[in-house]
Amino acid sequence: MNLQNWIGRTETVDDIATATPYAALAATLDWPVPSGPQRPAAGTPLPSLWHWLYFLPIYPQSEIGPDGHAKRGGFLPPVPLPRRMWAGSDFAFHESLLIGDALSRTSTIVDVKEKSGRTGNLIFVKVRHEVRRNGAQAVALTEHHNIVYRDAPAPGDVAPPPQAAPAQSAWTRTIVPDDVLLFRYSALTFNGHRIHYDRKYVTEVEGYPGLIVHGPLIATLLMDLLRRQQPAAQVLRFEFKAVRPTFDINPFSVHGQPSADGKTVHLWGRDHEGWLTMDATATLA
Repeated sequence: MNLQNWIGRTETVDDIATATPYAALAATLDWPVPSGPQRPAAGTPLPSLWHWLYFLPIYPQSEIGPDGHAKRGGFLPPVPLPRRMWAGSDFAFHESLLIGDALSRTSTIVDVKEKSGRTGNLIFVKVRHEVRRNGAQAVALTEHHNIVYRDAPAPGDVAPPPQAAPAQSAWTRTIVPDDVLLFRYSALTFNGHRIHYDRKYVTEVEGYPGLIVHGPLIATLLMDLLRRQQPAAQVLRFEFKAVRPTFDINPFSVHGQPSADGKTVHLWGRDHEGWLTMDATATLA
């Protein structure tokens, strides 16, 4: 099978930016909901990355694989490797998405690469998502989503050495990733991947020490930290790279350090041992 044949494939999904997912994520992150205690009003801007509440991956139960993901094939190439991870993303925010908008997302597979790493074969798939509002031709949001597929680790495999997180930051917030937080985020994004909520599966089948905190949740918490510290900031671009898994068995922290000119903010995640888990940069207007 030539996975390169999937390059150029596209699909378009339509959705409406309804108020309830916004209110639910705001409650999950301990934010008051604007315009009332329950639901945001039409026209309320979505905070950066909250578009992940829409265009959810809705597959029939009969098409779900043993790990909780959809079975391989369809839009994404049928990569014959068992583990799939969100390696990182980059975004360009051209125009705000608003509650009440009719949204359209066109996704295109722009690259498929095969590599060999210290733990076996790796396949990287890059998908470009373009989101438009209310039938407009102009793109409101561009996202490049990087997915990595890999072999399951074999006995004796040596994990890559961890990287120390920066020692100092202007902003910091400690997060306690309990089962409820992970379950609520999985539910909000309709993410059936069992590594985030099935402790027996993740420890006994995949061999991890605990539930894995969603990469997109950590990225959302990084942007959430920026929003709390600089509520009026206009984010033009954002990029993040997942560096190391974060597990629910210990608290972790998110950090931010604005540049001297205030045009960029370095953001990162740090585990309880001081290791870097996610590295990100936001570019401001």
